[in-house]
Amino acid sequence: MENTMHQIKTISSDAVARALQKAERYRLLNQSWATESICLDILKVDPENQQVRVMYLLSLTDQFGAEPGDLARRARGELAHITDEYQRAYYAGIIDERLGHAKLAHGVMHAEGIARKLFLSAMESFERAEALRKAGNDDAILRWNTCARTLERLRLEEEPEVQHAPQFGE
Repeated sequence: MENTMHQIKTISSDAVARALQKAERYRLLNQSWATESICLDILKVDPENQQVRVMYLLSLTDQFGAEPGDLARRARGELAHITDEYQRAYYAGIIDERLGHAKLAHGVMHAEGIARKLFLSAMESFERAEALRKAGNDDAILRWNTCARTLERLRLEEEPEVQHAPQFGE
């Protein structure tokens, strides 16, 4: 069996705008793995393209499933490349919010507690973004409200610490 690594080809800088349109289209078609690949191709020739960095981050969060660990690490790593402070805070919240939903959807052990912490972390990020937002941009408030309603709807309140004292004879 042949085990060959294929050399990734580089797109031309003239093709960036068209490639970006394709990435958006694939994301709308729920083919985020294709969006991720196209974004990596664009970033190879235009590493400072903030629009593509955000789309790349979102394509990673779109793929959160039962085992989102590596994708979440990569998405969080991408935050360092986002230069706008508002966007950095906002997308940090998006990562945590989507990770919380992924944990709930796949029923991992202690999913509710993990999701609750992630939603609260997301809400903190959205509050930081809210403080940095421009007039007319209430996106962070909309996301904060979504997290609050999710916590309320799923009754993901803080569970009190239960002390179990062994009874004589246990």
